[in-house]
Amino acid sequence: MPAVALAVTHGMLHYELSVAVEIFGTDLTHLVDPWYDFSVCGSAPVHIGRFRLDPDHGLDHLVHADTVIVPGLADTDREPTPELVAAVRAAHEAGARVASLCTGAFVLGAAGLLDGRRATTHWAHTGELARRHPAATVDPDVLYVDNGDVLTSAGKAAAMDLCLHLVRRDHGSANANKIARRLVVPPHRDGGQAQFIATPLPTPGNHPLDELLPWALERLDEPLTVEDLARQARMSSRHLGRHFKHLTGTTPLQWLHTQRVRRAQELLETTNATVDTIASATGMGTATTLRRHFHRSVGVPPDAYRRTFRP
Repeated sequence: MPAVALAVTHGMLHYELSVAVEIFGTDLTHLVDPWYDFSVCGSAPVHIGRFRLDPDHGLDHLVHADTVIVPGLADTDREPTPELVAAVRAAHEAGARVASLCTGAFVLGAAGLLDGRRATTHWAHTGELARRHPAATVDPDVLYVDNGDVLTSAGKAAAMDLCLHLVRRDHGSANANKIARRLVVPPHRDGGQAQFIATPLPTPGNHPLDELLPWALERLDEPLTVEDLARQARMSSRHLGRHFKHLTGTTPLQWLHTQRVRRAQELLETTNATVDTIASATGMGTATTLRRHFHRSVGVPPDAYRRTFRP
C-alpha cells in the first residue's frame, strides 16, 4: 500500500489541501484495492483560515512516505518556513516522489527540487517563481508538469488534474477514471514520461469542438487526417488548428496520437487483446508501430505496461 503524506503548515490554501485529502485521504478500497496509506504531517496544529488541522505526525515523518503532497501557500511574499523546506528536501532525498499543488511550488523551489527541471504554478505567480528560482524552467501555460519524481501543478482545478494524474500513474487509467467519475469531473489525458506536460480534455459543452472530439474518439481505429477533422467540424484546417491549440494546448494530430496511446493503455489494462489487435483498434496499424509510439510516450513497452496493471 503506497504511503502518501500531506505536508502542512500555517496559511495553506483550503481548496488545494482539500483536493489532496479528498483523493488520497478517502477510503476508496471499494473502487481500488489496495488504496493509499494517507497521513497529514506538520510540526504543530495548523490553522488554515478559520479551520484547525491536527497532523497525524511531525514533518520528520515525510521521509517515510512514497509520495509527498505540498499544497499551495496563500502568502507567496514570504519564504516557506525552513523546517518545511528541509523536511520536503529530506523526503525527496530519501526517495519520495514530491508533488506541489498551485503555489506549493515555492516550497519545492526553496528545497532546490526545481533546479534544472520544468515547473509550473498558478499563472499569477509564475513570474515570481521564475525570478526566485532561475535554474528552473517555469511554464505559465500548462496545467501540470511531470518530471517523474518532482511534479508541479497550476492553481485550483489543476490540483485535481495532477492528483488524478498521480492515481493514473499508480493504478492505471481505468481506475483513475473510476475516481474521476466518483468526483464528477472529466477524465484527463495521461502523462507518463519525464518532462511530459499534459492538459485535460475540454469539458463537454459550449466550445467549438464539442461535437468533433467525441466523433473522433469513436473513430480512433480509422486513419483520420486534419482534413477529415476540419471537414467534420465544418471549418478550415487552419481555423481548426487554432481551436485545438486554445482548447487542448496541442495540434489536432498530436491530440489524436495522445488519445490513441491512451486508448491502448485502457485496452492493455482491461482486456486480453493481443498487441496486434490493439494496434488495429487504436489506428496504429501494426504492433511494431504501436510498440514504438507507446514506448516513446509512456516510457515502457506495451507488454511491460500490461504486466504492471494485469499481473
